[in-house]
Amino acid sequence: MQIGLVGLGKMGGNMRERLRKAGHTVVGYDTNPELSDVASLADLVDQLDAPRTVWVMVPAGGPTQLVIDQLGSHLKPYDIVVDGGNSRWTDDEKHAKELAAHDIGFVDAGVSGGVWGLQNGYALMVGGEKEHVDRLKPIFEALKPEGPYGYVHAGKVGAGHFAKMVHNGIEYAMMQAYAEGWELLEKVESVDNVREVFRSWQDGTVIRSWLLDLAVNALDEDEHLEKLKGFAQDSGEGRWTVEAAIDHAVPLPAITTSLFARFASRQDDSPQMKMIAALRNQFGGHAVESKE
Repeated sequence: MQIGLVGLGKMGGNMRERLRKAGHTVVGYDTNPELSDVASLADLVDQLDAPRTVWVMVPAGGPTQLVIDQLGSHLKPYDIVVDGGNSRWTDDEKHAKELAAHDIGFVDAGVSGGVWGLQNGYALMVGGEKEHVDRLKPIFEALKPEGPYGYVHAGKVGAGHFAKMVHNGIEYAMMQAYAEGWELLEKVESVDNVREVFRSWQDGTVIRSWLLDLAVNALDEDEHLEKLKGFAQDSGEGRWTVEAAIDHAVPLPAITTSLFARFASRQDDSPQMKMIAALRNQFGGHAVESKE
């Protein structure tokens, strides 16, 4: 299958490579000419055969809106735009209406996998009309992990990003629990090998997970996380999850507390946030702040 891919950063660049390895033709565009296959969005569209599919992997908000607006003027009826970034689900509804005015389809795809997606595959949560989603199945199959899991048509437009938002909210709470446990183990005098305690949990325990594996990786690189500053950003999806919970009167105490803990990290050099920062760097390649 042929597809255009806009945004060739940490995620988009690896997605282009994974799709090509699966035999698909990918025409990539990025504002960085060293990464781009073409000089402009117009060139990208010109190189695709109708009906076209263009997958967008740029930051949420203004950058995504700009690309959607430009594609709306370049694409033709029956083409499809996929937003695979971390857009708010309410923006998906707006983008779908804007593109529908030109008879262009729209699909939102929540994508999880970070810097490991090229090797392991990406979990995909997709929203949109069935006819549009079905047309993109070969692309989804190439991107997802091998095996029966890792892809879901979650519902109508917005459902994919809403599901990814909730996924990220859960991720916040899980990382917070590991971070709190790590800090407590580091504090007591009787435990003198915290890293190996974490490693011992990787097999046979109910709390084993990929995040735990990544925590061990981080501790192997910096046993007491002494090189990191206890500061962790939030991508925005944790906030949106809490806002949605308020709108629907759903109690989310663990996720809400984990979000507020990140806010607290910006005031003090929080030990727990060293682990959060290390985990975000391990799974997503997110920047960390060093003490130096």
